[in-house]
Amino acid sequence: MNRLAAMATFVRVAELGSFAAAAGRLGVARSVITRQIAALEAHLGIKLMVRTTRRLTLTAGGAAYLEKCREILDLVESAEADVMADSLTPRGHLRIGVPLSFGLKRLAPLLLEFARAHPDITLATEFTDSQQNLVEEGKDLMVRITARLQPGDIARKLGTSRLQVIATPAYLARHGTPVHPAELTGHALIGYIHRGVVQPWVFRIDGEVKTLDLPFRLQANNGEALAEAAARDMGITMVPDFVAEDFLRERGLVTLLDDFSPPDLGVYALLPSNRYMPHRVRALIEFLSRRMTCPASDPG
Repeated sequence: MNRLAAMATFVRVAELGSFAAAAGRLGVARSVITRQIAALEAHLGIKLMVRTTRRLTLTAGGAAYLEKCREILDLVESAEADVMADSLTPRGHLRIGVPLSFGLKRLAPLLLEFARAHPDITLATEFTDSQQNLVEEGKDLMVRITARLQPGDIARKLGTSRLQVIATPAYLARHGTPVHPAELTGHALIGYIHRGVVQPWVFRIDGEVKTLDLPFRLQANNGEALAEAAARDMGITMVPDFVAEDFLRERGLVTLLDDFSPPDLGVYALLPSNRYMPHRVRALIEFLSRRMTCPASDPG
């Protein structure tokens, strides 16, 4: 038995959830897949999978072995990538997490483009704003937008995002247009809340970055919800540019306090700290970094 080949087959079956699907993806007969998994189980002395006519389920031992197989195969791929970088085709399964709004607006089209360009990669994307442990969640990469990385984060910068203060002309006509951050206190403000804590607004004032603790009339943990409230004349909010752009273009909102714009946020690819970077992960990071820095025109 070729143990590495059997491990790769086991990983593919587990990821696709089907012997037939794995056989089709690998271009072999289903009987070949069955024999490899049976040989692997005989070698290990445990059942890796419970198979019925309707579904395939990993045993506890199979689930633990799956993660070890992924690590081993990633190491093998990384070793090959170091010496075959120009010729190695990215392949395998990618599990990534992306922020909800940014993921839908900016990343989803790019991820589809990446998947189309790399047919040997299967891509599983979770859209979530929650911060997760990459190792515990079994993810290869997570995109995070932040002004400050946490100590110990392993990250590659993909690009930047800008925060914008927005409101409707109707709201400003009724309540006045603030021309300095200090004038925000008298307005209805709509703030972002994260893990139960309302996030303060940050501005550049007199050449310094200053944090303002402001009273927020409304709070939400999603930028689209904040911008929607502002679009309904409920007040002034601060959201990232990828959220603001549609509301500025289509809903008639305007930006405020542009001369006091806070420092840009970084868009980062966070990586597990305990693993080598597989070639498929490196390929995705390089693709996103290239496309986010120099986006191509829509092919229509």
